[in-house]
Formats: sequence, C-alpha cells, structure tokens
Amino acid sequence: MRGLHLPSKLSGWQALVKIWPAVLLSLLWPQQATADEAVVSLERQASLQTLLHQECGSCHGLLLKGGLGPALTADALRGQSAEQIALTIMHGRPGTAMPAWNRFLQPAESLWLADFLLHESDAAP
Repeated sequence: MRGLHLPSKLSGWQALVKIWPAVLLSLLWPQQATADEAVVSLERQASLQTLLHQECGSCHGLLLKGGLGPALTADALRGQSAEQIALTIMHGRPGTAMPAWNRFLQPAESLWLADFLLHESDAAP
C-alpha cells in the first residue's frame, strides 16, 4: 500500500514516547536554583570560610598561597570565572587529589566560595 506512511509517523511518536520522561522531569525538577536557594546566609558564609581554611587549606596552604595544591589567591585565579571555579569545587579534578564537594555543598555555596576566592580571599586570615 503506497499511501500509508504510518511507520514514519509512528517512529516520531515512538521517539516522543522515549523522551517524554526526561522532558517531564526537567519541567518538574528544574536544575537552576531559585532566588531563595541562591542566597547563602551570613551564618553559612562564616562556616564556608572556616571550611575553606581548614579543609581546602590542608592542600592549598593555610593562607591559600599554595602547598600540595595550587594557590587559591585572587591573583592565582585571575582569568577564571566564578562559575569555572565553582564547577571545580563541585566536581573536583579527575586524576588529581582535588575531590568533588558536591555531596557536601549546594551549587550556590560553591559559587559563593568561588566569588570569595576571586574577590576577598587575600584579605582573609
């Protein structure tokens, strides 16, 4: 039968049926933080600074000027965006000693840390 084009139409529907769960999940479970989630409280900022100097400082030096890991000063990080640094914080550096912190930090917290490193870390104790 020449006039039937059902297989091509069905394959389009079959493709839609295969991807609809992913589309539905992306609509119901957005990946971007809302404005409320992106705010890091002052109390949490203080604990993130402590984490930075105690945990990160164990490899990057207590003053973050380098140690086993590279320096994390604003000068050393010049040319990198806060987003790039936050991704490194969240996902680590495979093949190196840099661990992923995504089990312990929210994306907004890693972005706050990255911004802190770029703008305020040189003035920190």
